[in-house]
Amino acid sequence: MQASLVSSVRLLSRPAVGKQNLAAVLIQSRGYATEHDADLVVIGSGPGGYVGAIKAAQLGMKTVCIEKNATLGGTCLNVGCIPSKALLNNSHYYHMAKSGDLAKRGIVTGEVSLDLDALMGEKSKAVGALTGGIKMLFKANKVTHLEGHGKITGANQVSVLNPDGSVKEVVNTKNIMIATGSEVTPFPGIDVDEEQIVSSTGALSLKKVPEKMVLIGAGVIGVELGSVWSRLGTEVTAVEFLGHVGGMGIDMDISKQFQRIMTKQGIKFKLNTKVTAARKENGKVLVSVEGVKDGKQDTLEADVLLVCVGRRPYTANLGLEELGIERDDRGRVPVNSRFQTVLPNIFAIGDCIQGPMLAHKAEDEAIICAEGMVGGPVHIDYNCVPSVIYTHPEVAWVGKTEEDLKAEGVEYVIGKFPFAANSRAKCNNDTDGLVKIIGDKKTDRLLGAHIIGPGAGEMINEAALAMEYGASCEDIARVCHAHPTCSEAFREANLAAWSGKAINSI
Repeated sequence: MQASLVSSVRLLSRPAVGKQNLAAVLIQSRGYATEHDADLVVIGSGPGGYVGAIKAAQLGMKTVCIEKNATLGGTCLNVGCIPSKALLNNSHYYHMAKSGDLAKRGIVTGEVSLDLDALMGEKSKAVGALTGGIKMLFKANKVTHLEGHGKITGANQVSVLNPDGSVKEVVNTKNIMIATGSEVTPFPGIDVDEEQIVSSTGALSLKKVPEKMVLIGAGVIGVELGSVWSRLGTEVTAVEFLGHVGGMGIDMDISKQFQRIMTKQGIKFKLNTKVTAARKENGKVLVSVEGVKDGKQDTLEADVLLVCVGRRPYTANLGLEELGIERDDRGRVPVNSRFQTVLPNIFAIGDCIQGPMLAHKAEDEAIICAEGMVGGPVHIDYNCVPSVIYTHPEVAWVGKTEEDLKAEGVEYVIGKFPFAANSRAKCNNDTDGLVKIIGDKKTDRLLGAHIIGPGAGEMINEAALAMEYGASCEDIARVCHAHPTCSEAFREANLAAWSGKAINSI
């Protein structure tokens, strides 16, 4: 218990709350479930839901987690983050062997062929191990798991529904946490069959490698899944309404680099273009497109059409309206700074509230929401939540973009360092990309980090940690980094932002 308390205090960064005071709060919280079956019912077992349930149980709350699907883990573990990363990783290995990249490194394999069933099998193994792992964590932390659709039927009551809508079980509870996540946003007029016209879910389980694939959307999901199938031999064309790739929030400088590299890898982009219709004809999908600016029309032919225009909160049939809990125009549940809805004992976190739809954002919210229920302080700095695109090279960012700072009128300096000048990247023959650092011109404080290159998804966490502690670019530049590592590029970019010049680049 002591280790848990210390961890909580460190996470919340509240020097005024000592271990003994927090222990007293937690001990008091253990006795409040007298007239209820549970202290907390969590609806949903995705990254936010299962983490929130475990944290609540560790804080002494009698916790129940309700999940409508047969397996735990939500979208992320079942049809999102985990299976897509398994396919991204293994398709990259195949591409290295098939394209001759390994031969250039002196590794001659002979003829290379693809076993798609085995590739998909490895993906399924990873998913199964991790979803099963949540079951073990629930058991170890004494979290009760109930299978069914969770519907709030009273301020202190959640009903578990069968698929036919009948009530399977009723749980009386002191608190409720809505962690229902999100679902694929449908495209008006295009019906998804998950075979020829697929969502991100169907794109993770295609039975054969299509010759041609058209993506509606060149955001994070589109470029990741497009990258997978491109590596496996598909001709991929991404149709994007916006004038850039990588979705919202990406720095435009990095986006241009990203598009250039993805184009070099074989993915075609039609930017400032909208899809107006799609139909099946003679075993193909014909996709009608139109220029946003010039109105020019065209028809693209594909074997598979991937619809990836984003996700929307899953907040239907939760009983919200009956309790007076309204949703905004995007279906999100409004909450205050403590994640409370208009009913103070009903909380909401993750994809179903405002903010980026990221698994790690939901996890953080779940933890501090649970701690807030037992009297702990509640704080999260959304500016320090990193984003990653898991292509190769990876793209990652945290903090402000140049566009943000220009709009806010903040004076800034830029420091850049190319991976072509990094010794480890050179050794690995993996030199595409750069690190871009944005610092405050007056104070030198790190305002944003934007990376495209090898290991960007790991490296960005160094920037997130630095920003949480208010580090300056000089602070980072003066920290000794191991040599040779790709992270030295991060140090050099900070050195360039602080002093005006890196060491190892001209």
